[in-house]
Amino acid sequence: EPISNEVKSCIEFSLYGQPRNPELMRASFLKIASELDIDIAIQKDDAFRRSRRLVCFDMDSTLIEKEVIDELAKHAGVGDKVSAITERAMLGELDFAESFTRRMALLKGLNQSILEDIASQLPMMEGAECLVRNLKAYGFKTAILSGGFSYFGKYLQNKLGIDYVYANTLEIEDGVLTGRVVSPIVDGQRKALLLGQIAEREGIHREQTIAVGDGANDLPMLSAAGLGIAFRAKPLVRESAKQSMSTHGLDSILYLLGYKDKDIIR
Repeated sequence: EPISNEVKSCIEFSLYGQPRNPELMRASFLKIASELDIDIAIQKDDAFRRSRRLVCFDMDSTLIEKEVIDELAKHAGVGDKVSAITERAMLGELDFAESFTRRMALLKGLNQSILEDIASQLPMMEGAECLVRNLKAYGFKTAILSGGFSYFGKYLQNKLGIDYVYANTLEIEDGVLTGRVVSPIVDGQRKALLLGQIAEREGIHREQTIAVGDGANDLPMLSAAGLGIAFRAKPLVRESAKQSMSTHGLDSILYLLGYKDKDIIR
């Protein structure tokens, strides 16, 4: 029985020896995966593969299907302007902090009542609930490390049972957004720092950590984690991350951790 309604399968091969050029081999597999519309993951079958203990998620376009700042912008009547900046930031064409400040300024004056409306309608990413349910059941710690907003991160924390949430806090005065957030901004470098701090607090070795994200600002934490997974990511991120998954839902990550269908709590 598949993990979710869509038919999925995973085939695992065990290979012995050392490739002459690991990077060339990885690039070749990525090309094949793209051509066949499949995911190919290459992992060392060492002790750490089956002893991961902390999973840190990006939020927007990772745990949820939307970019929340784009949804806020639609309600503020500046959707196209903000979406264009968001796209350039996720592609790595703009510095995240600079692009974030520019987008936030466009939201000035938006009524805070809209936050609850958007939160209640956030579409979860395919497989997100199944993945988190299983991670919790198997004793993993989980975290949201997001360049988005803490209001929505805490909403997902309550919905899914996430252990930690770090995101940007919207500044609100007299019931409206000021167009600013409370410092410090959670950017790519801060995500990587937070991952390390959570791991240290929980007594977890860095190699036992996993990071999942889709945008250029996720690259630092994907690199910092023992296992960095680019999920439905932009080309730059797919090429840079240790692993890349694009064809199925988040629950397929369970295969990377060595779980089989019979192990999955549905």
